[in-house]
Amino acid sequence: DDTDDPKQSTADMTAFVQNLLQQMTMSDSIITKNILIMGSRIDELEQSINDLRTEMGVEGSPSPSASLKQKIEPKSAHDSGKE
Repeated sequence: DDTDDPKQSTADMTAFVQNLLQQMTMSDSIITKNILIMGSRIDELEQSINDLRTEMGVEGSPSPSASLKQKIEPKSAHDSGKE
């Protein structure tokens, strides 16, 4: 009862490995595409933030949160000086 043919087993293993490699390649392709899409969206977001900062007149500040702190802190110090 010799049902385990080594040639058939080798062919099955080869087909399995080829299928696995194909799936991995497809997954890698999908991941790469998603990374490129996310990178593009981040670039668009950064451009939108820069455009908004330009419209608000806060060019050259390191970040929106840093410019917000700079605007808030002098006002609170100035307000306490009036009292």
